[in-house]
Amino acid sequence: MAGSHENEDVSTPPRRSPLGRLLRNRTARTATVAGLIGALLGAGGVAWQTDTLPLVGPRPCWDSLDDSAMTALFADRRTEVEEQELRPDPHGDRLMYGNCRITSYRTDHGEERAARQVTVHVRRLDSLLGTDSRKWPAEFLAANMAPLGDGLPGMASGLRAWIALPQSCTGGGDSGPAVIDAGRGQAGLDLDSAYDPAERAALARMVVAVANGVMRDFDCDGSYPAPGELADPVDWADADPQAFCGIEGFVLPAHRKLLTTTRTVAGDGGPARVCEASYDRGRPSVRFTTVVEPLTVNIFSTDLLHGGPRIKGTKGYGTTNATRAVYQAECQSGRAVFMVEQLKNMDPATSFTRDLLPVYVAAEAQRIGCGPEKVTMPNG
Repeated sequence: MAGSHENEDVSTPPRRSPLGRLLRNRTARTATVAGLIGALLGAGGVAWQTDTLPLVGPRPCWDSLDDSAMTALFADRRTEVEEQELRPDPHGDRLMYGNCRITSYRTDHGEERAARQVTVHVRRLDSLLGTDSRKWPAEFLAANMAPLGDGLPGMASGLRAWIALPQSCTGGGDSGPAVIDAGRGQAGLDLDSAYDPAERAALARMVVAVANGVMRDFDCDGSYPAPGELADPVDWADADPQAFCGIEGFVLPAHRKLLTTTRTVAGDGGPARVCEASYDRGRPSVRFTTVVEPLTVNIFSTDLLHGGPRIKGTKGYGTTNATRAVYQAECQSGRAVFMVEQLKNMDPATSFTRDLLPVYVAAEAQRIGCGPEKVTMPNG
């Protein structure tokens, strides 16, 4: 990938000219950009091309992405930006604040084609109805990701990245977290570029820079530091039957012959630890997830209460069904959620969720300093 990937200090925004300060105002910005290019996309939306908008205008994605960030993501290609004004959902659900889509173009045989598209969402994840408890974790809590680093509640791969906004900025309580997430390419694909260090660094810098831009737009105090060097990508490896998923004391009581390889999210200390297990180093069969970041555990509230027969435990509770078992424990550092998901149709006689959750919780709780924890599965 062309362009620089050096860390950028985004905690102090550059000094703006009087016109730049005028354009920071959302109403003035929309009106000014619309006057410059004569285009409005929907309510509160604007669009422009980076080779046609005067440089005095706002930077892409709520005035957050500078030239180095854009070059790291899109090289020197022409880009088009579609940006929606940040505001609560007009229907009152308050789950979406806005989105920003950037598309780069290349010329092949004299014809211009889209080369890359990155879509950024600013949204509050649903903690009431459970609509974000499966699709969002499948995309943004994955084993091909790495934590952004100390003080940054988020993760990144070369295809997906996210960061949670501080509760002091957006509110908290029992509501779901407000997050910035960015993605490119089709969800669910595990491409080589997901592990590319330069691609991951560029996408990590993007979500942190956008988060700081959004916090300025929301008039919040403080900012996030630029992410440091992310942990090395992971790959499939033979499973250790005595320390499955790299967790001391996690010994499979059954299914050892069906789960012979594993891969685990790179680095420790992040908002989530994800381990995927498979038979043939291919599509994962089972996913083990531990979420410790207090800004993200609320999205599993519906699963914990209404996901199936109840699970009892030493310091927590949960539910189980054929494809997912989820358990929440109260730890000294806050709440932690432990989850086992069956991702492939297996022998009907096997029950990964029922068989593996108790040993997984016991070992993981001990690893993160939350144990001892004993889980009792429901009868039947």
